[in-house]
Amino acid sequence: MTESIACPLCQSKNHSLFHKDQHREYFQCSICSYVFVPSQYHLSESEEKLRYDTHNNDSEDARYRQFLSQLTLPLQELIPEESVGLDFGSGPGPTLSLMLEEEGHQVDLFDKHYAKDESVFNKEFDFITLTEVIEHLSDPIFELERLASMLKPKGCIAMMTQTMTQEIDFKKWYYKNDPSHVGFHNQKSLIFLANYLGLESIFHSDRVIFFINN
Repeated sequence: MTESIACPLCQSKNHSLFHKDQHREYFQCSICSYVFVPSQYHLSESEEKLRYDTHNNDSEDARYRQFLSQLTLPLQELIPEESVGLDFGSGPGPTLSLMLEEEGHQVDLFDKHYAKDESVFNKEFDFITLTEVIEHLSDPIFELERLASMLKPKGCIAMMTQTMTQEIDFKKWYYKNDPSHVGFHNQKSLIFLANYLGLESIFHSDRVIFFINN
């Protein structure tokens, strides 16, 4: 059974069981180091949306804005004034886009559940944000290749996700317990992804990563 499973990031079948709990199995690829949940454990789209509907992302919430500022502040050091961007996976209560618009940028939205505007995929952007998104992607290469193709020269993909570091005990890690989280990155897997996309990787923190189209 496991021999037929391909890594969603590099398509290798060289992987091994990394962890198993009462709900799911987790495999780690020996090529790119990505940790992933096989597709039979993924939520359906309707189950996924029901879970997202419970998120209470209030654009007026100062603590939520402070959380997002971990990405917006360093992002603004990388992009020109009055940039045009895309918030991919904007969620039920878009806030990051509002914060960037308050700083003079223009931000389009895309979310397969809440803002399914396919026209964004025919545009080019100075920046594309994915805040708490890449851990949900069942086909990360498809989505990231598509987004990378939409970047202008010197543009960047700005991601926020909780990465696996040496200090994390996966067995006790809260992040894996969300049933909509199906892929877990570490520095090696993110470097692999950036190289695959032909982008430069910048690790701002354990949670904030930039891919630059140099």
